[in-house]
Amino acid sequence: MAARPPQGDTSEPDSIEFGIAALNARLDRAGVRFPATTDELIESLGDTEVSYDAAGNTLDVASVLREIPEERFESERDLLNRLHPIFEDRRRSGAGSLLGRVRSILPF
Repeated sequence: MAARPPQGDTSEPDSIEFGIAALNARLDRAGVRFPATTDELIESLGDTEVSYDAAGNTLDVASVLREIPEERFESERDLLNRLHPIFEDRRRSGAGSLLGRVRSILPF
């Protein structure tokens, strides 16, 4: 037996932020000012786990920042452009796994 959908509910479905969009939102909430160093970014962000896919898998931004050669970012765009390929690689590698493919077809 199926349940009826809520009547009169005109609210938008919740959106899921992940990847660079999620990091961008975290930077905005943390009030990060640029130019910024790696250490300043890590300190401002606090918890640096950011979702890299819609399934909620996370990437530790602090670890990534410590691994890349840049230690200073002149602007938010500079930071996001540098981290974007890393988030994309992680998302793609997760999507190719059996678990990633199963998650992609499930409705939740």
